[in-house]
Amino acid sequence: MYVAALILLAVLLAWPVPRLLPRVTALRAAPAAATLLWQCVSLAAIAAGLLAAPLAVLIQARATSGRHDPEPGQHLPLLVAGLAVTAFVAGRLLLKAHLVGTDLRRGRKEHTELVDLIGVDDAVLGEHVKVLTHPTPTAYCVPGSRKRVVLTKGTLDALDADQVAAVLAHERAHLRQRHDLVLEFFTVLHTAVPTWIRSTAGMGEVKLLIELLADRWAATVVGRRPLATAMLALASGSHPTSALGAGDDAVIRIEVLAADGRHRLRVCLLAVLASVVVLQLPIALAVLTIVG
Repeated sequence: MYVAALILLAVLLAWPVPRLLPRVTALRAAPAAATLLWQCVSLAAIAAGLLAAPLAVLIQARATSGRHDPEPGQHLPLLVAGLAVTAFVAGRLLLKAHLVGTDLRRGRKEHTELVDLIGVDDAVLGEHVKVLTHPTPTAYCVPGSRKRVVLTKGTLDALDADQVAAVLAHERAHLRQRHDLVLEFFTVLHTAVPTWIRSTAGMGEVKLLIELLADRWAATVVGRRPLATAMLALASGSHPTSALGAGDDAVIRIEVLAADGRHRLRVCLLAVLASVVVLQLPIALAVLTIVG
C-alpha cells in the first residue's frame, strides 16, 4: 500500500502539481519561500521516483519468502530489476545535468568572449560591466567565473541615474545570489522528464520567481519607483538564453512590486510549512514500508 502511495506521490509531484502551483499567484509575494517550495516539490518527486522500485522489490521479496527481512541472494533477479530501474532514473538525471550544465557554460563562455570583444568598459558603472553600442534598451547578466553585467547604449540613453542603479542592483543580485544555479537545477529536471510530463507554466513561474528575488533586493537598495520605471523601459529588450535578463515578465513584476505586502509573512510561513511537509512525504512512506 505504501509503495503504491509512493508511486502516486511521484506522479502527482511530477505532473499535476507543477501545472497547478503557478496558479497560486499569492506565492509571488514571498519569492524566496516560493522558490524553496518549488525545490522541495522537485526533490520530493525525485526521491519518490528513486525509492519506489527498491521498495517494491522489498515488498515482493517479503511476499514470496514470508520473511520480514528476506535474504537478498534468494531474490537476485528482483533485486537486479529494482536497482536497474533506480539506476536508469538516476542516470538520466545525471546525464541531463551534465548536458545542460555543459551547454550553459559553453554558451556563457562564448557570449562573455563576444561581449569583451565588442563591449566597452565604463568606470562610472563599476567593474564587470560592459556597454554595447546598440539602440535597443537591454540589460542582462552573464553568470559564471567571468561574470558580466551587460547594458546597451540605448539603456543608458533611456534611463536616468537612479534607474540605471536599479538595473545594476537587479543584475548584481542575480550574480551575487547565484540565481543561475537555481535555474540550472530546474532546467535539468524539466528536460529530464518525458516531454508529455514537462510543465512550461511551471518552468516559467520559476523564472519569474528568480526575477522577483532580484527585484526585491534592487528595491531595497534603490527603491521601488526607479526599479519599476526601469522595468517598463527595458520590457521590450531581449537577452541570450544562457543569461538572466531584467526585462522578463515586466508587467507581473511591477504588480508584485507595487503590492503592499500585507500578507507576505503569512504566505512565507505557509510556503515554508508546505515545503517541509512535502519533502518529508517520500521519507515517511519509505520508512513505513521498511518497518511495516
